[in-house]
Amino acid sequence: MNKDRVEGKAKDIAGRVQRQAGEWADSPEQQAKGAAKQAEGKAQNAWGQAKDAVKDAADKAKQPRRTPETEEKDAEAEERRRTG
Repeated sequence: MNKDRVEGKAKDIAGRVQRQAGEWADSPEQQAKGAAKQAEGKAQNAWGQAKDAVKDAADKAKQPRRTPETEEKDAEAEERRRTG
């Protein structure tokens, strides 16, 4: 989880609180500000999720590919280890 996801979630929650307080206080201005902050937080959170997905994909691409030959060698080594 990166900084954008954490900050985005915090803004989303703060916006929800502000919007709800605006509803209770019958303040359309506070409701609008809260809704805007909430939308900003959701967008920032989504951006953070996208960045995490790209990073995960890049990390996965860096890992060595498993071929049938390496799978077979690993299975043989595991069998030798088990049988001693």
